[in-house]
Amino acid sequence: MKKMILLSVLGLTLGLTLARAEDTNKAESKPEAAASPSFADPTKLTATAPETFKAEFDTTKGKFVIEVTRSLAPKGADRFYNLVRSGYFTDIAFFRVVPGFMCQFGIHGDPQVAAKWESANIADDPVKGSNTRGAITFATAGPNTRTTQLFINFGDNSRLDGMGFSPFGKVVEGMDVVDKINSEYGEGAPRGRGPWQDRIQKEGNAYLKKDFPNLDYIKSATIVPAEAAKPAAAGK
Repeated sequence: MKKMILLSVLGLTLGLTLARAEDTNKAESKPEAAASPSFADPTKLTATAPETFKAEFDTTKGKFVIEVTRSLAPKGADRFYNLVRSGYFTDIAFFRVVPGFMCQFGIHGDPQVAAKWESANIADDPVKGSNTRGAITFATAGPNTRTTQLFINFGDNSRLDGMGFSPFGKVVEGMDVVDKINSEYGEGAPRGRGPWQDRIQKEGNAYLKKDFPNLDYIKSATIVPAEAAKPAAAGK
């Protein structure tokens, strides 16, 4: 009982849990992804990330840059690196934006692709960082259930550290852009007026763009080339 109360307060695991329970109850078959970009096959995206790297996100509100430190959460950093490098995040919505808390994203807009990733879990990483402002972390539906959903912390959410949410990087440029991501829909259904995660999984961006037309989206995400990520040498 205590666990369910805690989940309902924080909401980070509840939405994923509800969506997966709904899928189990309906027991619907899922279509195979059509001949496919690389991000449609999770089994092929297993590269090891560099020890540090940067990823630039171009969104409908502007650009921001995340710097990843692999040692903070190696499994999470590797998954993020592969998602970015494959082009997975193109046209992905910030579907849950709670002012003062966090913005969440990562369900693919194509339901066939989303179905491929829904059970592509990675094991948990020990928590070595903290969910402070700008930190990026995977959402979960319980132990060892991280897939593609992530959140960026708007404020100091270090209370999440003890719940197993392990950050692997931080916004180092453009946090003002992250702050501007549209929050008018707030918390997701059924606790709020925002989108149902189950419907995003099954209907994708068609559902979001029809019923939540003012959501912000990621237009593209790319790995910043190593040389470009290095600071200029003194005197040059």
